[in-house]
Parts: sequence; C-alpha cells; structure tokens
Amino acid sequence: MSKKLVVEALKSVLADSYALYIKTQNYHWNVEGPSFNSLHLLFETQYTDLATAIDTVAELIRGLGEKAPGTFDAYNKLTTIKKGDENTPANKMVKELTEDQEKIIKTLQKALTAAQKAGDEVVAGFMIERQTAHRKAAWMLKSSI
Repeated sequence: MSKKLVVEALKSVLADSYALYIKTQNYHWNVEGPSFNSLHLLFETQYTDLATAIDTVAELIRGLGEKAPGTFDAYNKLTTIKKGDENTPANKMVKELTEDQEKIIKTLQKALTAAQKAGDEVVAGFMIERQTAHRKAAWMLKSSI
C-alpha cells in the first residue's frame, strides 16, 4: 500500500513539474519590458532544470512498476499550477512563478513524506534535491521583483 502512495505522490510531482515547465517556458518566450534579458535568461535556466527533473520523476514512477502519466488531460487533473497567460506583464509573471515554486515545494514535501513512510530512500533523496532546486528558484524569482 505504501508504494502506491509514493507513486500517487510522484504523479502529482510530475504533473506540477510539467505544468510549471510549460508556464515557465511560455513566460520565457513572451516576457517583455526593461527586465527582458535577465528574466528571459532566468526563465530559461528554470525551465531547463525542470525538463531534466520531469524525466527523472517519470522514471521513478516506472521504476516502481507503474505507468507515468503523459497527457495534458492527466496533468490537468493532478496539478496545482494554473496555466500562464502570455500577455501577463513581466512583474506579474515573476510573482506567479514565485507562487508556483512555493506550490510545487508543498507537492514535493507530500511526496517526500510518502517516500519516507515507505522507506524509499531513492525517492526521498530526489524529493529533497528538488525541494532545494525549487527553493533556489523561488529565491531567484523573489529577488527579481
């Protein structure tokens, strides 16, 4: 039963990571204004990191013997991240992405707790690694406001 809880938590992490990836890439493409260059580069750094993490999360799910969700419909049902609007002003993009980083940290914490209860140190270790990455991303975004 505990493996099932880990897999379900990982599916939520995957959905939030993918939704945040798409939103960050959208904002990377469409940011405008005096901070364009710095935000364009920051967003690119963050979505590139997410792309690698997404693949690892899916592989963790497969390693536990389950199928990884891979459709927008599945992600929409599981994610806590709201889609981005490419017409959003730069300062609001940064604010939204900061809030999203905090949301995904909560999702990662739930997965960490499930992994620890199941004694799955591999998943637990990766959830800690991702929390560290998202805390840094949130800090970078907050510092850009």
